[in-house]
Amino acid sequence: MNPARGWPIWLRLLSAAALGAVAAFGLAPFGFWPASVAALILLSPLFLTTETRGRAAWLGWAFATGYFAHALSWIVEPFFVDVQRHGWMAPFALTFMAGGLALFWAVAFWIARRPNGRPVTQAVFLAISISLLEFARGYVLTGFPWAGIAQLWVDTPVAQLLSLFGPYGLGAVTLLATLPLGAALSERSGFVLPLALTVGATAVSLAYAASRPVVTDTDHVVRLVQPNAPQHQKWDPDYAPLFFARQLEFTAATPRPDLIVWPETSVPAWLGSAQPYLDAVAEAAQGTPVFLGIQRGDGPRIYNSMIYLDETGQMQQLYDKHHLAPFGEYVPFGDVMAQFGIYGMAATTGNGFSAGPGAALLDAGKLGMALPLICYEAVFTQDVLSAPGRADFLLQITNDAWFGTRSGPYQHLAQAQMRAIEQGLPMMRSANTGVSAMIDPLGRITDALPLGQAGFVDANLPAPLALTVYARIGDFPVFVLLVAMFLLLWRNVSQRQH
Repeated sequence: MNPARGWPIWLRLLSAAALGAVAAFGLAPFGFWPASVAALILLSPLFLTTETRGRAAWLGWAFATGYFAHALSWIVEPFFVDVQRHGWMAPFALTFMAGGLALFWAVAFWIARRPNGRPVTQAVFLAISISLLEFARGYVLTGFPWAGIAQLWVDTPVAQLLSLFGPYGLGAVTLLATLPLGAALSERSGFVLPLALTVGATAVSLAYAASRPVVTDTDHVVRLVQPNAPQHQKWDPDYAPLFFARQLEFTAATPRPDLIVWPETSVPAWLGSAQPYLDAVAEAAQGTPVFLGIQRGDGPRIYNSMIYLDETGQMQQLYDKHHLAPFGEYVPFGDVMAQFGIYGMAATTGNGFSAGPGAALLDAGKLGMALPLICYEAVFTQDVLSAPGRADFLLQITNDAWFGTRSGPYQHLAQAQMRAIEQGLPMMRSANTGVSAMIDPLGRITDALPLGQAGFVDANLPAPLALTVYARIGDFPVFVLLVAMFLLLWRNVSQRQH
C-alpha cells in the first residue's frame, strides 16, 4: 500500500516540493536525468493520497514550485547587474516566477484528481493534463517554456525524439512513461499499461536514435567571436572600447574563415552613428562577411537588431528581434510603470525595445540561408517554426552575461541544442560571455568556447539533414492528439464518478 496515505498534509506538500527540487537536477548544468525520472515516479503516490481536488492542486503547486525555484534560480542574476536600480526585485522575481509558473501544474492536478477513480487512469489523466498546461505555459502571454520536461533529455539518445514530436510531445511521452508507473507501484496493481508505456517509450527512443542519419561537414569554416564582456562593464565608457578592440583582434586573426559571427549588441554604438565602428569591423574582416548584433533607433522606437556585412563591408541585411523578453527588454504598460521608476533591465525609458515584424531569413552567400535568432528567441520552438522558408542553418547571437555563471547560460545552450534537433539544422551560436558553440543537426556540440573565456573558435559548419517530421507538422498535431486523449479520459473518469 501507499505509505504516504497516513502522512499529514503539510508533510506531503513538503515532500512534493522536495521532489520538485530534485527533478530539476535533470536540467543543465547537471544533466542527471535519473533524478528527474525518479522524482516523477514518486510524485504519483503523493498525488493519489490527496483527499480532495483542492488538496491535489496544492500538491501539484508545491512540486512545481520546488522544480521551478531550483531550475530558475539563475533568474536573480540580472537583478544584481545594477543592484541599486534592480536589486530589490530579485527575491520577488524568483518567488513570483516559480510560484506563478507552478499554477499551471496546480490546475492540471486539480483537473486530474478523482478520489474514487482508478489510480493508473488518474495518473495517465494527470500526464495528459500537465502536457496540455505545458502547452499553455509555452504560448500564453508570449509564453515562457524554459525548464520544460523535454529539456531533461538533452545530450541523451532520447532527445532525438524532438525531431518527431517536438518539445511538448517529448514532454508528454516522459510523463506518460513515469507517472502511471508510479501509480502502479504505489498500489501494487495495474502494471500492464504503465510497463507498456515505459518499456515502449524506452525502446522507441533508443531505436529511433540509432536510426538517425550520419552528419557530414560542409567545407565552410565559421568563426564564432566571444569577447567576454561582463554586463556591469559592457557599456562602461572605460571598458567598452577594450571589448570592441578585443573583437577586432579576434576577427583579424588568420587563417581566414568563410563567415564571422559577433554576439548580441556587440557594437558600442547605435546603428545610426556606428559607421566608424562598422568600417573598423570591415577592415579587420579582410573581405570575410560578418553577422553582428547592434541596437538601432527608428524615430521613437528602438530595436535589438542583427546586421550582415558583406565581403565589401557594406550592410546588406537587417533583422530586428521580434520576441522580446518581458521585464528585460520591455515592461508591459511601460509608460505607466516608468512613473514608479520601473524599466526593462536592458532598456532605460518607457516601454523599452520594440518588436520586429517577425521571423525572417537572411542570405549568407555561399553558406546559404540563415534563420536569425537573438538571445531569448531560441527558447521558443514556435519562433523557429514560423520562419518563412527552410534555412540552411540556425544562427543565434546572444548576451548571456545577464544569466550569471551558474545554470542559466547552460540551460540556454541546451535549448539551442533542442532547436537544432527539431529542425535537423546546424546552429552557430555566438555568446558574449559564452557558451559560444557550433551545434550539429543532432544537437551535438562540435566546437565550443567555455563560459567566461574571451576568444574565438573556428568551427566547420555541419551540413543540414532532410526536413524533419516535426519541422513539417509543428505542434498542432500533438496538441490535437493530447486534447482528444484528454476528452476521452475526462469522459471515462466522469462516468466512473457517477
